[in-house]
Parts: sequence; C-alpha cells; structure tokens
Amino acid sequence: MATVDDVRRQFRNPPPEGRPMMRWWWFGPSVTRDELDRELHAMAAAGLGGVEVAFVYPMGPVTAPFGSPELLELVGHAARTAHSLGLRFDVTLGSGWSYGGGHIGPEHAARQLRWDRRGIGGAAYDVPVVEAWPGDEFVAAFVGDGSSYVEVPVRDGIIHVPAGGQPREVLIATSRVTGQQVKRTAAGAEGHTLDHYSAAAASEHIRRVAEPLLKAATPELLGSVFCDSLEVYGADWTPGIFDEFAKRRGYELRPRLYELLVDTGESRQLRIDFGRTLSELYEDNFLKVFQQWAAGYGVPFRIQSYGEPPATMSSYRFADIFEGEGWGWTRIPETRWASSAANIYGRSVVSAEVWTWVHSPSFRATPLDLQGEAHEHFLSGVNQLIGHGWPYSPSNGRGLGWIFYAAGALDDRNPWWPVATDLFASLHRLSWLLQQGTPVRPVKIYIPASDAYAETGLSEPNNLYRVVRRLIPESIPRTIREAGLDYDLIDDDAISVVDPADVPLVVVPDGTTTPPETTRWLDAVRAAGGTVVTDISTLAEHLPPAPFTPQQDVGVVHRRLDDGDIYFVANTGPEARTLTFDQPMERWTSNDVTRTLTLHPYESAVLTRTTTPATAESSDVVEAALGEWSVAFDNEIRPVTIPHRWEDTPELATYSGSATYQTDLHLPETEGRLFLDLGPGTPVDAGSEPYLPPNSYRALITPPVGVAAEIYLNDIRCGTLWAPPYRVDITDAARSGANDLRIVVHNTAANALSADQHLLQAAEDVTAEFGHRFDLQHIEHAADYLNSGLLAVPTIIRTS
Repeated sequence: MATVDDVRRQFRNPPPEGRPMMRWWWFGPSVTRDELDRELHAMAAAGLGGVEVAFVYPMGPVTAPFGSPELLELVGHAARTAHSLGLRFDVTLGSGWSYGGGHIGPEHAARQLRWDRRGIGGAAYDVPVVEAWPGDEFVAAFVGDGSSYVEVPVRDGIIHVPAGGQPREVLIATSRVTGQQVKRTAAGAEGHTLDHYSAAAASEHIRRVAEPLLKAATPELLGSVFCDSLEVYGADWTPGIFDEFAKRRGYELRPRLYELLVDTGESRQLRIDFGRTLSELYEDNFLKVFQQWAAGYGVPFRIQSYGEPPATMSSYRFADIFEGEGWGWTRIPETRWASSAANIYGRSVVSAEVWTWVHSPSFRATPLDLQGEAHEHFLSGVNQLIGHGWPYSPSNGRGLGWIFYAAGALDDRNPWWPVATDLFASLHRLSWLLQQGTPVRPVKIYIPASDAYAETGLSEPNNLYRVVRRLIPESIPRTIREAGLDYDLIDDDAISVVDPADVPLVVVPDGTTTPPETTRWLDAVRAAGGTVVTDISTLAEHLPPAPFTPQQDVGVVHRRLDDGDIYFVANTGPEARTLTFDQPMERWTSNDVTRTLTLHPYESAVLTRTTTPATAESSDVVEAALGEWSVAFDNEIRPVTIPHRWEDTPELATYSGSATYQTDLHLPETEGRLFLDLGPGTPVDAGSEPYLPPNSYRALITPPVGVAAEIYLNDIRCGTLWAPPYRVDITDAARSGANDLRIVVHNTAANALSADQHLLQAAEDVTAEFGHRFDLQHIEHAADYLNSGLLAVPTIIRTS
C-alpha cells in the first residue's frame, strides 16, 4: 500500500490506471478501418482509457457479418490501433447477451423444467410421452393426492399410471429448451442462449466464437475478455442434474422432484439444495471454464456475475475482474454485489457499467448527469468506470448518425465535447484514488441466500440477486450509509475467508435462515467481541462512530493507506450541504484546511485529517460592471439580453451546437483570487420529467448554463463550467479596468435529435430487413425539458 504523501503527490496527475473506458458498440457489424481509427483517436484525445467492443444489431447495411473473416480482421486492426494510442482494448465474447448464437443447438441450449399438471380419476391410464417441441426431453412423472406422490413407471415411451383412489393428479416433468434468443444480436449471431450449467455448451461457445475473437485481437493486446450481465430467463434445468445433485447434496433428487412444484414439509430444504446446486453448476461449468480458458492465454476474464442463472455474490471469486452495474448509494445495486465480493476476495479494482440509462433519450445526458451518476458508483465501491457508451457511427452518415437504443451517446458528436477532457480527467483522478489502499467498511450485511433459494423458481424469477435485494429491507443499507458508514455484503461462501475477529458488526435480516456453518461463524463473531444485529429496529443503536458527522445526501468512502486515511465525500442531491469536523481536514484539490466544508449540489471532495490549524476563507461580490451582451451563432452576431434560453427562439429550438457570448467587464481592482460565478442552479422535483424510469439517472437541477461553457478573459482560456459550483478562477487573466469576457456555451445534441428523421428511418429500414431487434428508447421526448444557453448573469467573487 502507498502512503498518504505518495498518493497526494500523484493525485493531480495520476498514472493511466483508472481512466474511464467506453463500451464501443459496433452495429451490424458495419465498420471501416478509417472510422475505427478516427473514433479511437477521438477517445484518446478526450482522456478515455480504452474500449470494450460490443457487437450489436444492424443500423445499416451489414458489411462484415459476425464471425466472418472480414470482421475478425477489423477486430485485430482496432486492437492494434488502440494499443498504439495507449488505450486498453477489451472484447465481449459474443454478440448481444447472454452468450449463444446459431452454433447452439438443443443439446447446448438453455433449458427449463416444465410441468403438466392435471387431475384424473381412479382408473389406470397409459399416456404416451409426447415431444410438443423439438428438443423436449421427458424427465419424470408422478401421481398423488396433492400432498404425497410416487413416481410413475415409464416403458417404451408410455407413462403407465396405475389405478388408485380419487381424486388424484398426475405431474409430468419435461425438460424444454427455453427458446430464448440472444438479445440485440449482430447479423450472423442469431440463435439460442447457451446452457450456463453445461461445460460442453461453454466449450462449444469458446470454440466457435470466443477463441476466434480473442486470437483476432491478439491476446497480448487485450485488457480483458468480457461477459455482460446474466439474463438467461427461466433456465433452471440441465441434462445430468440428477447425478450432480446427488454428488453435491448427498441424496437423490429424482424421487422428490415433484417437491419443486408441491409444498410438503420437506420441500423448502429441497428447493434450497436445488438452487444451491444450480449456483454451483454455473460456477463450475461456466465461470471456471471461461476463466481458465482465458487464463491459458494470459487474459483476464471480466464478468457481471448476477442475474439468471442464480449467481451468488461469492460466485465472482472464479473470475478475474468483478463488474457491477447500477447506481443508488443508499440501496443495494448490482455494483454493491460486485464491490463486496472484490473487497472480500482481495481484488483492488472493481469496475461498473455506468450511464446505462442516463437521462434518456440518447444525447440528453449532460456532463453533470455523467458526473453525478459516476459519484453514485464510487460511493457503491466502484473504482473503474466502463461508460455505456460510445456508438460507432459513420462520419458521413445522415443526420446525427447511429445510436444505441437505451443509453447515452457519449461521443464527440455531443456539442459539449470541448469540456469532456475536464470531465474525464476528474473521474480518472477519483477512480485512481479509490484504487489506493483498502476500503474501511465496518458493517457486514448477511445475504439470506437460503431464503432466496426457497423462493426462487415457481413464485420468483431464478435471479438470486433480485430476490435477496427484496429480502433485505432497504432500511438496512440506508441506515448504515446515512450514518456516514459503509458496508459489505457477505454470504455463506465468504465466511470461509473472513476472520470473525475482523468483523465488528453483522446485520442479519429478521427471520433469516442460516446454515449450520454460518450459524457457528456468527457465534464466533460474538465470541470475538463483535455484534450480530437481528432486530433491524435497533440497528442504529449498534453502529460504530462515523469518521465525521453525517449530512443529508452526503455519502462517504473511507480508504486506509499505510500511514493514514483518505475520505471521498460526495453530495448526491440538488441542495448545498455543509459538513463539520471535530479536527482540521485538508481538501486536496484546493489545499484548504478547514473544520467546515460546503459541498455544492453533486460536488465531491477528497479529504485527509491534518494537524495544520484551520484557516477561515472570506469572500465577497466584486462591484464589476458588465457591458452590453452579444451572442454569435456561427458568424451571425446579434445583441442579446441575459438570461438567454435558446429554446425560446423558434429557429433555435432544434439547434445543437455552440454559441459565443461576449461583453466588456470592468474590474475596479484585482486583489485576491477572482472567480467568475454563474450561481448554483435551481433544484427541480424528482418527478418533473415523468416519462423517465426510476433507473434513468439525472441531476435534479436546472443549471445556470445549458449545458457547459468555456470561459475566456482577454483571450485567455480560464476554464470550463458544467457542474456546481459554476465558478471558474479568472485571477491570472484579469486586469484592473477594461476586460474582454467571452463565454462559449455548448448544449446537448438532444435538440437536433428531436428533428432527426434520418434516425427513425434507419431504425425502420433495419427492422424491415433484420426483424425487430430494438426500440429507440424515449425518442419522442427528445425535445422535452431542454434548457440551452447562458441562463444566468455572471458575478465576480473575490476570496482571501
């Protein structure tokens, strides 16, 4: 680990590790060498750290079908170009998600156990086994009275139901291919999702898809190979599961299979054992197969290991790089599933798919939206951002070009791109910083996996994470985080690597079932002096002291270095918040030493404790005179009154681009530090854009500039404004008397998107040719709630 001074010294200009990356969507595939090179150079120039190539549905004529020699050659070219630019290059091992395609036949496809349940009379019945769909496989049949059942013999394809009392019913279990097709696939990649419990299916996908991609990119040039989130819906069966269950659980599943459907006194434990077996088969026959194969080439395997099949938190330990998704620092997003595993199993870097649904539709997201959501991910334990994402789009395309159906279009088509280098540099510094030392998370929240397994299947999706999130009351993580503390999730596998003596507090949700080994571990925590809280209403009483007094909306990440501690604090709300400290704290970006810190909306800070006395800073408004304003769109200059909102002028309502505001600024004197300030922005209600789903992040303020600005004083570029505090230091450029002030304002491309008929036509054309693979998310709302322009009159602030 590093010392505080080592980290402080590198913080302003950190090494490349931790630079934000981008998921790079290749549509079609329809890509050219020249455009690949242009986009990679644009990413490098913006300060991005690399790409994760994702092959998705067509947006135009397909020039290099998935898996073709033409595509593989282009993958290799892009990898070499990225390497020459110092960019990391990752490849998704398939097209769309989850893994699968045309090479996956019924023998390797995802399967589901289906039940035919019907009442019968007392007579004997001979029922032929019928394959209703290709690939159906008869599993077993049972007859019983609703509570007790026996297996029915099957001979020569006939189910022989004996005579008996009545009423009674027959249960027939069939293994059926789920029929799920890989989602959002490129041309040439269509087909079934594969069986994630089958090593043979994983090996077939490696042979037909993964290995050609890896070799095309050249293993030595790859940062990692990637698997997106697990979305294999309803897949709860695999051939050979009877043998696997007996080997792993010590008793036979077949004679009791009906208990997956029928409640008995013993069915709960059987369902727990069945779910646990599925998790283990996923780990052994999917995770380990891909990780070990990639390791043979010296390439890390990165995965979002949550969803369906029922991955446990500890399943991550069989991969190399743990990745999450989702924001919400007081909740339990998928990012916390990944960051908890990373901390427990000793991974210093945990990545996240970030900006997945940011301020929909595409091009609506502002730099402030991106910063605010990134902070939420940092607060959830993430320290490597994988942006979602960068759509490949031909430079000579019509209109705005191509976009992904559900994400921000985060590329150089955005008018605000001139401030992107500052945005990404800020996120890079924080990502790198949060990779240093070790996290301090004094609270563990136990994952009630047994209870989740008991509820999955018939009444719940086969998604362990989702059921667990419901079983853990939201008040638990919220109470911990709002107290200024942090936590890890812990499960039944993780207890084998966590010393009970190192756990001061474990929270076990009310009524949780714990296996015997876990019960003994919890007893050991108590014996070592720790606390186990099972009454959630008393949780706040048992929490240890926080590093400093918590404040509403302010999250804290505490990391320990060799000789001290660093704190990342972020205001996640639209109102300013003030922290008070019991001893002086140094803020790294400004080197201020203080006992109070005001964080503006969505602002963050890095702090360390210090023995240096705190100093008070004073500020006042300078009586500066502003002349008449003009604004220039291209070469057309016109007088203007500030505030000035472009959407109020009909001919500017669909304009996306830049405008230059100019005025004379008279300063009486230039003592102290001088700042141009646009004000804090205005908070807006969370429901003010009602079409947005809850997982679509946006900053809840109307800013004083829409949406970003470059500030020039006397032709000297002083800085950029795109997030609170909307304040830039103009000291070095200012002079007493007359000054020339220019503010170049950039908006989003959403204005142009609202009038872009080419995109709608392209979506219609590819749907007609390739079938329905996507819907353009919220495109009809592109013109809603836009605020472009210089929306506040600047003031000059002096500090000393």
